[in-house]
Amino acid sequence: MPTVYLNGQILPLEEARIPVMDRGFLFGDGVYEVIPVYSRRPFRLREHLARLQSSLDGIRLGNPHTPEEWEDLIGQIVARAESEDQGVYLQVTRGAGPRDHAFPKVVRPTVFILPLILTPPAPEWVERGVAVITAPDNRWLRCDIKATALLPNVLLRQLSVDAGCTETLLLRDGFLAEGSASNVFVVRDGLLLAPPKSNLMLPGVTYDVVLELARAQGIDHALRPISEAELRSAAEVWITSSTKEVLAVTTLDGQPVADGRPGPLFRRMHAAYQDYKHTVMRGKVRNE
Repeated sequence: MPTVYLNGQILPLEEARIPVMDRGFLFGDGVYEVIPVYSRRPFRLREHLARLQSSLDGIRLGNPHTPEEWEDLIGQIVARAESEDQGVYLQVTRGAGPRDHAFPKVVRPTVFILPLILTPPAPEWVERGVAVITAPDNRWLRCDIKATALLPNVLLRQLSVDAGCTETLLLRDGFLAEGSASNVFVVRDGLLLAPPKSNLMLPGVTYDVVLELARAQGIDHALRPISEAELRSAAEVWITSSTKEVLAVTTLDGQPVADGRPGPLFRRMHAAYQDYKHTVMRGKVRNE
C-alpha cells in the first residue's frame, strides 16, 4: 500500500481521509501537478513547482508551502515508494467549508501527495508512433490553470479511448490548441512548430524541455498559431507530456501522417530527450 502525505501526516493510502465538505470534492476547487521521478530524482522539480504556483495564483489560493518545504515533502514520499522510477501527484484544494460558491472566509487548504506508478512509453509506441483523433475544444478559457476540475478533458480523452487511439488533439476556431492530456508539435518543411503559450493551453514542462533541446540541437523552430490544415498536412506530428515524454503521431483521424512512420526529426528529438533525461538522472546537469 503506498505511503502518502495528507495535511501534515505521512500515512498509508488506505488511512487517508478528507472531509466530504472539501471544496475539491464539491466543486473541483483545486489544482494539481504530476512530477516524473527517475532514480528517485524528481525531474524538473523547480519548473513543476513554478507551474503549481501559477495555477494557485490563477485560482486565488495561497501556496501552503515554500518551494523548500515542497521539496522536502516530495522527497519523503519518493524515499518511501518501492520503485526507483515513479510519478508524484500533488493536489492542493481550498479545503473544507460551507457549500457556497463564494470562497470561505477562513481557508485551510487540503494538501495531498501521492506516489504513482510511472510507466514509460511502450517501445512499440516509440518505434511505430501512435494514432490520435481530433475533436472541437469545448473546454473553458483558462486551460493554463492545471485545475482538478478535469471533466471536459476526461470526456475528450475518452473519445480517443473509444476510437482505440492514444490521444485526442483539440481544435479551437480552426487552430490547434493541445491534446486532452498533452502538448502538440508539428513539423513542416523542416521547421518545428508549436502553438505559443496562452490561456488556451497548459504550459507543459516537457514542452519547454523540447524547445530547449531544439535550440541545443540547432533545430529550426517557431512558436505560432497552427491551423487545422497545417496540422493535417504536416510532415510530422508529436505529442509531449511528463508521462508520454515525446511520441510521434503516425495516424491522425484514421489517415497516415506523411508516410505513416515516425519522422527523422522525431528520431533526433527522442534521442536527445532520452540523453538529457539520463544525464539528469546521473546528476550531471541541474535538474530544474
